[in-house]
Amino acid sequence: MPPASRRVSPHVLREGMGVLWVAVKAEPRVFTLSVLASALYAAMTVASAQVLGWATQEVVLPAFESGDTTTGALAAAAAAITGVALLKAIGVAGRRFYAGLMQYRLQAEYRRSVTRQYLRLPLAWHHRHPAGQLLSNANADVEAVWAPIAPLPMAVGVVFMLLIAAVSILATDLVVAGVGFLVFPAIALINVVYQRRLSPVATRAQQLRAEVSEVAHESFEGGLVVKTLGREAAETARFTEGAEELRDANVAVGRIRGLFDPVLEALPNLGVLAVLLIGSVRLESGAMSPGDLVNVAYLFTLLSWPIRALGWVLGEVPRSVVGWRRVRGVLDASGSLPYGDGSLNGSGGGGATGLEVREVRFAYESAGDGAGRPVLHDVSFATAPGRTIAVVGPTGSGKSTLTSLLVRLVDPADGSVLLDGTDLREVRQGGIAETAALVPQQTFLFDDTVRGNVTLGLDVPDERVWEALRLAQAEGFVAALSDGLDTKVGERGATLSGGQRQRLALARALVRRPRLLVLDDATSSVDPQVEARILQNLREVRAGEEAGGATVVVVAYRKATIALADEVVYLEHGRVIARGAHAGLLERSEGYRNLVNAYERAEAEQEALEGGEEALA
Repeated sequence: MPPASRRVSPHVLREGMGVLWVAVKAEPRVFTLSVLASALYAAMTVASAQVLGWATQEVVLPAFESGDTTTGALAAAAAAITGVALLKAIGVAGRRFYAGLMQYRLQAEYRRSVTRQYLRLPLAWHHRHPAGQLLSNANADVEAVWAPIAPLPMAVGVVFMLLIAAVSILATDLVVAGVGFLVFPAIALINVVYQRRLSPVATRAQQLRAEVSEVAHESFEGGLVVKTLGREAAETARFTEGAEELRDANVAVGRIRGLFDPVLEALPNLGVLAVLLIGSVRLESGAMSPGDLVNVAYLFTLLSWPIRALGWVLGEVPRSVVGWRRVRGVLDASGSLPYGDGSLNGSGGGGATGLEVREVRFAYESAGDGAGRPVLHDVSFATAPGRTIAVVGPTGSGKSTLTSLLVRLVDPADGSVLLDGTDLREVRQGGIAETAALVPQQTFLFDDTVRGNVTLGLDVPDERVWEALRLAQAEGFVAALSDGLDTKVGERGATLSGGQRQRLALARALVRRPRLLVLDDATSSVDPQVEARILQNLREVRAGEEAGGATVVVVAYRKATIALADEVVYLEHGRVIARGAHAGLLERSEGYRNLVNAYERAEAEQEALEGGEEALA
């Protein structure tokens, strides 16, 4: 028995019908066309039995009795059979085309909806949901939701077929019909047992798909860690465990289907045998003709197909319901970043931006009860346009969180962040991106060209791209690449070093000419000399701009970097402990002095160690 959290509601069939109704409302025209085509197929299937009965009674039996037949009789029989077969083929083609069209449209629409929701939801929501689960929601879960759509028009059409067949059988012989129809209660009972057995197992299999996806995604994302620490065997074992559980769950689903499908298929055939047995007795007594018996027997042979079509839909319903719950969990998620209709003063490159942080408090929400440990406590500071602020603090002091707040990746729980005197929550959508740029600690490059990674769709001339590369000290190595700006950098920039990737990420921000530039330890992978040149370039550009150039907020560790700032904000445990010029803080703040000197000593020791190794070499 699966855990309580994984059990399926006893109303899963009703919920599944609700999901199918959502599909019908979303694509009413396509669904109607597919059902009409399926109804045509159903009608022609029943008509084929009528034609066979008529041909047997009017063409075949007279031929046996007289020893010959006429060309006209044979032509009429052939024409009737061919016409019915042609219309039946048209129904099959129409049903499959429109059912597939409906299914793929719904899958595409809901993948787009899930993706749009991912983009709309704040970063705080993404912190609580692993990437592998999100991939599963957008892919496997969406596919599972609409898996019953392909057989659905067929199932609706065969209901029509069952009604026509039932009327035809009843009109032919009530006694034979009564015997044959005993099959239907047995089929209904078996389907009920089938659904109860299949639902929890199918639910378990669907959830395991997401879990295996999560493990695979983590292993790929952490590939460098896995290989450098020799964790290949452990990761393989972790994936193997999940994959084997998924295999066992799928095998369990297969066993249940393998048990019930033959039974569902055999019951109509048993009905046919019963019809033939009773029909032969009725035929001997003269109560029915040979043509009628052929007609009724053939109709019962056709009943196995619609029953299987209904079974396909019912068999996919549990998996569809599980996928629907998971997809709706994303689509119904709350916590979006609401936008106002305000604008920031000036335009990109046309002046600097004044920055003010007022009594900001922030805590990350946990995946459980939502409560999290506070990261920032009443943080406040301000800077005039065109100045540089260095944010310094020990690990875990809230520096990266603060940079996310400055460009509104997340909103503070209390307090506010203002640019040009405007609260970021009041700025229109896209307004902050036009003004501010963040270069984060973790550099991400797309599997694209250098140009594509710098511009990211921005329509700028190559001269401006080269200018941004020069400011980021990336011009030299990009010019040396085989195809220059057109060089493909590989997935996540795999063909470049860490420092080169950081410089391209910095150029990506600079090419937009932001008025607020936030650097979250964005030059940690480059050597101090290159970092100094980058910061000097930014300082010179800032000095050359008419309104004082861009405002720069830099999370810094190196003393040389910090010394270039106009002001330093020193954080400890999420609080502003001290503010002021670098030299002044060295004198009056012991914690700041110890931290900065510790970084400097560590770098000096590292340089001495590297120098000694070179001397020995």
